[in-house]
Amino acid sequence: MRAYTMKVITLCGSTKYKKQFEDVNAFLTLQGNIVLSLCFFEQSEGIHITEEQAKLFEDIHFRKIDMSDEIFVVDVDGYIGKSTRKEIEYAKKMKKEVRYYSNSEIPKDFIASYFKIQKG
Repeated sequence: MRAYTMKVITLCGSTKYKKQFEDVNAFLTLQGNIVLSLCFFEQSEGIHITEEQAKLFEDIHFRKIDMSDEIFVVDVDGYIGKSTRKEIEYAKKMKKEVRYYSNSEIPKDFIASYFKIQKG
């Protein structure tokens, strides 16, 4: 069995980037990491959530950051919204490493290219 140096990594970013979250999750998981992501992608899936649910999701996400060794910011085209900016600030305050999609070598459409999925 191959030995991995497993890190726990929380993905942060806008819920409008579901596809990129999936690619980053697959890429980091295939490197032997434990990846914590989002449950809902409100913007990309057109899901309406209440203010109470939004606050709950925010609190849960901060706890995920607490459990993590680092965060990976899915900043497509450099976009970082207000909520993500708060998560980055929190992660830095908690002395977590912060990495960015825009500075990574993760190929666009990673899952399709890695698994050679044919698009119909």
